[in-house]
Amino acid sequence: MNINNPIGSSVFLKAVILLFLFCTINIFSQTKQESKEACAVKSLPELFKKKDSVLTIKPIKDSFFLLIPVIGSSPATGFLYGFVGQYTFKGKRRGDRYSSINAGATYTTNNQLLVNVKNTVLLKHNKIYLNGDWRFYLFTQSNYGLGSDIIPPMRKDDGFVLSDLEQPMNYDYLKFHQTVSFRIKENFYIGGGLHIDGYTNISDKLLDIDNDVFTEHYKYSERYGFNANEYYVSGVSLNFVFDSRDNQINANNGWYGNINFRSNPDFGKNQSASSVLFTEFKYYVPLSKTNLQHVLAFWTYGQFLTNGNLPYLNLPALGWDKTSRGGRGYVQGLLRGQNFAYLETEYRFPISCNQLVSGAVFANFTTASDKDRNVKLFSAIQPAVGVGLRILIDKSTRTNLVLNQVWGRHSDAFYLNAGETF
Repeated sequence: MNINNPIGSSVFLKAVILLFLFCTINIFSQTKQESKEACAVKSLPELFKKKDSVLTIKPIKDSFFLLIPVIGSSPATGFLYGFVGQYTFKGKRRGDRYSSINAGATYTTNNQLLVNVKNTVLLKHNKIYLNGDWRFYLFTQSNYGLGSDIIPPMRKDDGFVLSDLEQPMNYDYLKFHQTVSFRIKENFYIGGGLHIDGYTNISDKLLDIDNDVFTEHYKYSERYGFNANEYYVSGVSLNFVFDSRDNQINANNGWYGNINFRSNPDFGKNQSASSVLFTEFKYYVPLSKTNLQHVLAFWTYGQFLTNGNLPYLNLPALGWDKTSRGGRGYVQGLLRGQNFAYLETEYRFPISCNQLVSGAVFANFTTASDKDRNVKLFSAIQPAVGVGLRILIDKSTRTNLVLNQVWGRHSDAFYLNAGETF
């Protein structure tokens, strides 16, 4: 769950002050009781339990369910409300790893409906690896053109206003991406997947053909022979996964890698043949042998059009990764192109002795190409920086409630979600 809010900075600063005050009080109380030994780990629900209460509920072993109401606003959605839930679980064997299933539904005052189901599941004692991203959107989103050079360099951005590039669109979106991979050797999996994307009822709000007013989406669709009102992308993939992370929910060490090659044949109506290479890597470096909350984390992914053409809305874009959390600091869909690369690094550190509250500082970098204007990948890079707080809400899975404030160029945003960004 991400909340992009123009007034998020002030809200976040107030939240930071309150949380730090709470944290300070909590640390002092812990110090009195445990000054000569390590603090006992505590999660947020434990603070509201009475030590001797007969009504104390014991946590369910090896599983955890979290349901969070969503209330917020943004220029793109208006007022929004709904829920997001996360179920985390693992097998009974000692070496079984945690799996997670996330589901959420949000409705907005702009009559948008957003339904998401994501799964990262290990079955048969880590022998089968499932990875899925299912969505149904009745959606509104502005587009800004292709290439990461649409935001000019700082020395040339006098008078630049990001909203001047906005081209509002409405469309319905159906996505079903699901891979199934099988363990070949420890931590290494090979498999395949099915990938279906459908875009219907597309409406360009600024398009006025009679008066020769054309949007970037319409011009691109005409150039490459796509129906500007409806199109689909369907295909299969060959999937390679390596995963040595100690915890998929909140890793302290290990690697994750995914190479996915998709072939999208031309099935006829409103489709075009293409092939796409997707790569993703995550690396977690523990910085302390005594406190595992000191972690330096890296996340990079890229999507590359290797053959044929994709319709405009299916081109890789910022914030359209599986978790919809990439590109913090910029509005979803701002940067888009035929080829796309993203890098983020984050330092996570403890704040309270009992691990209830921790923090993070991070930075990300995005680049996208536009072959029609000869804009190459890495010819323009857009950065963002941010700070965040984490509140531990489940000890066994290390699930955090995450609050982030991020600043990009000509853009800033506040985010609230369950679980780490990556």
